[in-house]
Amino acid sequence: YVGLPLAIEFSNYFNTVGYDKNIKRIKELKKGFDRTRELEKNILLKSNLEYAEDSDSISNCDVYIITVPTPIDKINKPNLEPLRAASQLIGSYLKKENVVIYESTVYPGATEQFCVPILEKSSGLNYNKDFFCGYSPERINPGDKDHTLKKIVKVTSGSNDKISHFVDKLYKKIIPAGTHRVSSIAVA
Repeated sequence: YVGLPLAIEFSNYFNTVGYDKNIKRIKELKKGFDRTRELEKNILLKSNLEYAEDSDSISNCDVYIITVPTPIDKINKPNLEPLRAASQLIGSYLKKENVVIYESTVYPGATEQFCVPILEKSSGLNYNKDFFCGYSPERINPGDKDHTLKKIVKVTSGSNDKISHFVDKLYKKIIPAGTHRVSSIAVA
């Protein structure tokens, strides 16, 4: 419910690939069916978004936005397995100068302390030298048709000042409500 609206909006301005490992989900989206009911059929069918069920389809991307769930268990401990798997996958395709932006709801420090080491190990690249990260917490409330992606101010951040400005400018392109750039990934 977070990644799809983002991908649709970005596809209005940039070549955008929406990858999901769930082949059934991709087939549904190609037919204009969104099981989350966040987007209408006509929006899905007329978008420029390239739907991909094969991860090799993302191998030439420059910016990766990770929007996987972070479910919690019965004692409210987050399950970071989806983040680990996504970071490992993206790391296998990461090239110099690429930017990885996380949207998944995580605790302060998780992006740089948990995700970045996985990206480094999978890619063989060095953080803030070869590749960069950003964080923009998802703000969509599932099913809420009044407070949609484009109507909510988006918090943005980056792993250094240059990337912080890059991430902010990227999101400003698709968020009419505006953005709020903060000083660090942990603050975001």
